[in-house]
Amino acid sequence: MDLSNRTNQFRLLFILAALWNLAGGILGYFNTAYSFELLFGRELVDPLYFSIYRGACGTTLIYFIGYLVVASNPRRHAGVVLVGGIGKVGYAANLMRFYLTGVAGANALVVIVGDVAFSIAFLAYGVWVSRASWRPLLPGARVSASSR
Repeated sequence: MDLSNRTNQFRLLFILAALWNLAGGILGYFNTAYSFELLFGRELVDPLYFSIYRGACGTTLIYFIGYLVVASNPRRHAGVVLVGGIGKVGYAANLMRFYLTGVAGANALVVIVGDVAFSIAFLAYGVWVSRASWRPLLPGARVSASSR
C-alpha cells in the first residue's frame, strides 16, 4: 500500500477519534451530572467529584482538538497520539475495573469497547510511524522531504 493511501487511512482514523472524544466530552462537560449517572448509575452530588469528573471530560474535549491536529498530518504528530493512547488505555482499564466491581453500569461498556478499539488502532499507527524512514519522536531526527 502506498504512503498516501496509508496516510489517508490514518487521517480518517483520527477524524473518527476526534468525533468520539467530541461526543463524550460535550456530554460530560456540559451535562456532567447526567453523564456521570449514565456511567455509574448514581447521582453526582459531591462538588469535589463533580469538579474532578467535569475536568476529565474537559480533557476529553481537548483531545478532540488534538486528534484533529493529527488528522491534518498524521506523519508529524505522533506525540499527541502517544499521550492520547496512554490516556485511552488507562481510562478503559479503570472503567473496566469499575464495571467488574459493580461501580459502573453497563453503559460503561460502550466507552470501554470504543477506547480499546481506538487504542488498538493507535498501536497500528505507532507501528506505521516506527517503520517509517523518519523519526518524529526523536530529537535531531532526520525528516524525509515527503513528510514536510
